[in-house]
Amino acid sequence: MERVQLPLSELNFEQKLDLLEQLWGNLMNDEERIKAQEWHENVLREREAAFKAGRIKPSDWEEAKKRIYENVSCR
Repeated sequence: MERVQLPLSELNFEQKLDLLEQLWGNLMNDEERIKAQEWHENVLREREAAFKAGRIKPSDWEEAKKRIYENVSCR
């Protein structure tokens, strides 16, 4: 495979995010080749079971973003 060289240092932050979104969107067209790690699938199964059993409930998106921001260093 030939490596694609892009002038990333010449792109601003918004352009890089746009490029990332375009790449991810394109990759999702080939979902069969993108497999989740086994540990991630296990976590999702556990959370689904907890949800169905009523042990957890969905979060409001704004509340979830706030919680994520507080728990993850984004700086």
